[in-house]
Formats: sequence, C-alpha cells, structure tokens
Amino acid sequence: MVLTFVGTKPAPVVASYTSRGPSPSYPGILKPDIMAPGTNIIAAWHADGYSAKIGLNIYLVNDFNVVSGTSMACPHASGIAALLKGAHPEWSPAAIRSAMMITANPFDNTQNLIKDNCQNFEIATPLAMGAGQVDPNCAPDPGLIYDATPQDYVNLLCSMNFTQNQILTITRSNSYPCSNPSADLNYPSFIALFSNKTMGNDILIQKFQTVTNVGDGATTYKVEVAAPKGTVVMVSPDKMVFGQKYEKQRYSVTTHYSGGKNGTVTFGSIVWAEVNGKHTVRSPIVVSPLVVV
Repeated sequence: MVLTFVGTKPAPVVASYTSRGPSPSYPGILKPDIMAPGTNIIAAWHADGYSAKIGLNIYLVNDFNVVSGTSMACPHASGIAALLKGAHPEWSPAAIRSAMMITANPFDNTQNLIKDNCQNFEIATPLAMGAGQVDPNCAPDPGLIYDATPQDYVNLLCSMNFTQNQILTITRSNSYPCSNPSADLNYPSFIALFSNKTMGNDILIQKFQTVTNVGDGATTYKVEVAAPKGTVVMVSPDKMVFGQKYEKQRYSVTTHYSGGKNGTVTFGSIVWAEVNGKHTVRSPIVVSPLVVV
C-alpha cells in the first residue's frame, strides 16, 4: 500500500542522490540547470520485471512502481520541454531550456530558499539545484530568453581543444566550422571558478550575454543583483529598453572576486525585472572552487 502525504514542509528539498556541479566535462558552464520532482514518483513500469516482493521468493508484477532518482526527474523536465515546443514551435532547444531555467523557483513552500538534504538541510547552492525547481506554469511566458544556435555550441567545443574527428562525432555534420572558437556561450546562468593558485587573489571575469524579448511588445527591464559573498558583480547597462517583440539586447556581467581562501561556494543571482510588468528573469550566479568534493 502506498500512502500520499500532502502539506509536507519544507518542500521541495534537494535529494541526496541528485547530480551536482561543477560539470567535470566543462566546469565553465554552471550545472545542473534545474531540478524537478524525482523522489517516490508513481511511474510506469516494465512488464518483464517485478515491482515489489514479499519475503524472499514472492515477486509482484505491476504496470506501475514507486521509484526515485534523476531518471524520474528527467521525464518531468522532458515533458515540460515538449509542452513548450508545442506552445512555441519557433523556439530553439536553447530557448526552451532558457525559459525553463529563468522561470524556475528557488523557494520552497515555506517561502524560504530550497534546502539540501545532503548538507544537513542548509540552503542549496545552484551547484545542487541549478536555477531552482522547474515551474511549468511560468515557463511558457518567460518574458526574455537566452538563445543559442548549433554553431554557438560548436564554437564552445572548438574552444575546448577537441579534435575535428571528436567534434564530428558529436555534431555528425561537416556544416559547422571551427573558425571562431569561443567559450562565451549565451547561457542563462553564470559561474566564476577559482583554483588553488588564484584562491585569495583578485579575479576579474567579464561575460557578454544576449537576451531576446518574447513578451507581447515594447517593454523595459531593470537589473537587480544579489552578489555572492566576497564578490562585486557589475551589470552594464542596468536597464534594457525593447521596442518590439523578438528584439534583442546585449549586456555584460563583470565579476570581481577577491574574498576567501577556504574554498567555499558562494552564490547569488542576477534578475531582470520588468518595469510595470509581470516578468522577472532570474539567473543564478556562483563563485566556486574549480574542484568541489
């Protein structure tokens, strides 16, 4: 028998089994992106395996099972992405991911920041939860999106010193040249990394971002910055004025880190708030050691 308890607080929390960043393949992009429900999910189950057993030798078969894991969170996120593609068929995969990330909710049902079950219920960092829990009701109307083309991703691969054969294995196409390698991917989150050699020294990182207005028309956004501890974050310009839908604007983020020799992770956010409007476009920002255990 499965019992469902409602009104549990706090919820959600980051599960102990969740995948955590920085990304081992490329730590310069903040991972994970978002979190989704993945604990004790009633899910469809394969017919050639048992879903429960009684004692040592009585096996029960069912079309459903209660399962936990990132494999349960993935269908939630994938389903929301499919719904977004149906609502906005013109959006690219990068735009869909962006909409899911910038509208994700970093707060639990007690209106406090989401906690981490693996860290004694301390506040979860974006290296554990990404931008927060995905919100399918807000994602279709994000206000702004961070878009990227396939060539932008190839430029990132080219900057990572992959060989042409390795890049071809990933892209399966010769249509993407490596003439403009760049690690400055237009991503809806930010991470500044420091190593043992740079720890305790001043680090200055500048990144340029482009956002696209997908709202109803002309609008204005102002920036609100919650800088990570020991960090000064400057955003220029601090106001973006859009004259029409699908117009693009560019801004820069300069991160000046000068604090901490103990290798702790600090985090904050950059939020573009619509003036006299309903949209808030939030991106997490993390300052982290290059290697996190």
